[in-house]
Amino acid sequence: MNKLKLITHEQKHAFSMVSVAPLRKEASDASEIISQLLFGEPVEILSFGKPWVKIQSFLDGYEGYVDGKHILPLTPKELKRWSDSKIYLATPFSYLQTPWGKQLISKGSLVGDSMQFKIGDFDFELHASPLPASNDLWENALDYLNSPYLWGGKSIFGIDCSGFTQAIFRLQGINLPRDAYEQEELGESIEFSESKLGDLAYFTNKEGKVIHVGIIGDNNQIIHASGRVRIDELKENGIWNEEMELMTHSLSSIKRVG
Repeated sequence: MNKLKLITHEQKHAFSMVSVAPLRKEASDASEIISQLLFGEPVEILSFGKPWVKIQSFLDGYEGYVDGKHILPLTPKELKRWSDSKIYLATPFSYLQTPWGKQLISKGSLVGDSMQFKIGDFDFELHASPLPASNDLWENALDYLNSPYLWGGKSIFGIDCSGFTQAIFRLQGINLPRDAYEQEELGESIEFSESKLGDLAYFTNKEGKVIHVGIIGDNNQIIHASGRVRIDELKENGIWNEEMELMTHSLSSIKRVG
């Protein structure tokens, strides 16, 4: 078994060793979760503490505090090797054999391009083939259907609206920012009548701040994380929730990226 190496103040890079590592606003278990690191996600270490380590994700630049026991160190060479060889897990979830035992990982986790792969000195083996990401955006989105809403979540076990859109577009080779208001700054503005499958719809609160995002499908469908990942009807003024018989979100803009 590979010996686990705890993070120390000398180290500058690491990867998430757990299925889902909470990324917190402050260095405390009581602090809110602002995002998550999925298995294999590489990070830069900004400051070291026990147990809290401030990190920045290499994937989206998000910063926060993670428990140092959730990450393992990488040398610069190991980081480059992993960054060059990683792919996103395209199956909804898979068991992964690790040096510390079997664990379940979510769609969107970072794995190697074969059943057996290495991250740094550590050997891993997937129990299901790491399928290449589907080119069908809607099919990828449907894998998350009914996943519970979780503020800061990025996994199939719990996800928020912008974490959902970020995950789906990563599988299409497009790396969106983490938050909805940042995502809204990208892409070409599209009229409602010209929207098509794969466009992103953004919604604002009463103060005009972008607070929600979803993916447009065919026939005015929208898939989004609200309570759970669900499909509703997109109208010119917002999202119509048939179950509640209520307009739940106010449409602000539609953008096309990629």
